[in-house]
Amino acid sequence: MSKRFVIYITLLLVAVGCEGDYLPKPMGYNRIDLPGREFITLENGKPYSFQHSVHALVEPDSFNLQETAWINLNYKSLGGKVHFTYLELDTQGKDIKTVVNDAINLTAKHQIKAYGIEESVLRTPKGYTGVVAELSGEVPTQFQFFVTDSTRNFLRGALYFNTAMKNDSLAPVIEYIKVDMAHLINTLEFKN
Repeated sequence: MSKRFVIYITLLLVAVGCEGDYLPKPMGYNRIDLPGREFITLENGKPYSFQHSVHALVEPDSFNLQETAWINLNYKSLGGKVHFTYLELDTQGKDIKTVVNDAINLTAKHQIKAYGIEESVLRTPKGYTGVVAELSGEVPTQFQFFVTDSTRNFLRGALYFNTAMKNDSLAPVIEYIKVDMAHLINTLEFKN
């Protein structure tokens, strides 16, 4: 009798437990732990200097090895890189008008996938002029900028991620790196 009782109770629980409709849980977002902010000064013999996050590794650019002033800031733990290209103006046809147009055209190429591109002109504490472009949508780079002294130096930066995640999932990381880039821009100093 005890075995029959256990079987009846089990069948009753299975019958009662399976009556409700099952709804799958919605997909969640990855947990992203953002590090605290701490900055150090770039010390690598480049024609520019700035303060960057201690959580970003400074690496030589591997795309164009001839350009020794090009670097990457690699946020390995966050899966992002900021690519920096430096140009000395008035050399090899690199006047201010040409390089600014090139930078604006590089940003404009993302209009195909971007929902919007918001550009802001800025002036740094050192008196340099810059433009910051924030792109929204499923674009490969969500944040780009350039800073120039308009006579000899031009520095451009673009944020990229090494992941196929949607940009809304990356929003906290993008915002974190944008704040780091604002600090970098405000501490930028051209050496020549």
